[in-house]
Amino acid sequence: MSFNADSIGVQSWCFREFKERKQLIAQVKLCGLSRVELCGVHADFGDEASFDATIAEFKTAGVAIDCIGVQGFSGNEAKERKYFEFAKRAGAKTISADFTPDFTLKNFRIAEQLADKYDIRIAIHNHGGAHWLGNAQTLAAVFANTSERIGLCLDTAWAMDAGEDPVAMVAKFAKRLYGIHVKDFTFDRARKPDDVVAGTGNLDPKKLVDALNQADFNGYAVIEYEADAANPGPAIAKCVAAVKAAAKKEHAHAR
Repeated sequence: MSFNADSIGVQSWCFREFKERKQLIAQVKLCGLSRVELCGVHADFGDEASFDATIAEFKTAGVAIDCIGVQGFSGNEAKERKYFEFAKRAGAKTISADFTPDFTLKNFRIAEQLADKYDIRIAIHNHGGAHWLGNAQTLAAVFANTSERIGLCLDTAWAMDAGEDPVAMVAKFAKRLYGIHVKDFTFDRARKPDDVVAGTGNLDPKKLVDALNQADFNGYAVIEYEADAANPGPAIAKCVAAVKAAAKKEHAHAR
């Protein structure tokens, strides 16, 4: 299976300054996209009474909800069940996740049970070097002790922040790779990261696409760009173009 760059979407957090869903939808379309990973800025995942109307707004606009998140998991079954209920109704196959540190694995067991019940995958978001699940070693230990319901949403930039090679992580976690945030950083001398257009920092989009193809990646993929919050659309469109160009080069090479 080859990576389909035409199915790429965007994390709605990129448009956090556009609070109303109709504004978000308009911005997504201006970028030439029709798929989102929906975050809590644009939906209330705790209010079941609002779910159907929220989902209908995206469906009517022709924007698919591929994933919701990043959602926090702490073993609160009643709260976390609502995440799955929203995802199920929306047709999302994945929930991107952050887990509170839990070395008894209780929080993971509760999440696994909900994932089984709703037939939805959970993808841990690796949030950099300061995050307990930000490095490959800890992720490998978690995956060795959890079911395949729990996998990885690989954030390429935060992987670099943790001193990891995101391309190598694609290969390492190929069987548990359920989503990807295509994101690029540059770093200053103090190691402070700065969001940049994909391919203009430390990320090589062609190598990433090649790795995704080699891994037979079949998860969801979104652009995430956190700079220029008041007008992120132009940079996001450039990110999309960079990924699509890399995919075309890889396809031509394969032929």
